[in-house]
Amino acid sequence: MAVLEILHIGHPLLRQTARRIEQAELSNPALQRLAGDMIETMHAEDGIGIAAPQVGALLQLAVIEMGDDSERYEEAEDFPLTVFVNPVVTVLDEAEQEFWEGCLSVPNLRGLVPRPRSVRVDFMDLEGKPWSLEAEGFLATVLQHELDHLQGVLFVDRIRDMTKLATIEQYRRFWADE
Repeated sequence: MAVLEILHIGHPLLRQTARRIEQAELSNPALQRLAGDMIETMHAEDGIGIAAPQVGALLQLAVIEMGDDSERYEEAEDFPLTVFVNPVVTVLDEAEQEFWEGCLSVPNLRGLVPRPRSVRVDFMDLEGKPWSLEAEGFLATVLQHELDHLQGVLFVDRIRDMTKLATIEQYRRFWADE
């Protein structure tokens, strides 16, 4: 396993649409290694999710893991390590909620992002088994954030009020207690 370089905002690969992974590719050791490296990278960077385009692989692959002990995200609830292959997001409730989001590919910034409060994600795991999960609240936001990367979308694209974009230092100083 290896910690991979994370691409930052401005890198053209972050703005491209990732390709679907074919069923036959799931047994490829390179894909399995990439998933393992993504997990190691996410842990090394103290992230709660990472998508393949963020490490330079244009594949529909993402990993998410959250614990309620997260220091960066007080809203985090327990969510076991999950690998998403070819995920499809369906909005279940269009009523919006807002959370301050950050991103490993957009270092040192936080922004207040409105998103639908409830979604379903249909996906496969690395063995090709189909899964479906429904989420609301902060987990729904995390899923939408990570899976946006597979479409070339960053959280800053979804901020409506640019006065709610701040460095982490200024976020902590002025907005964190809000």
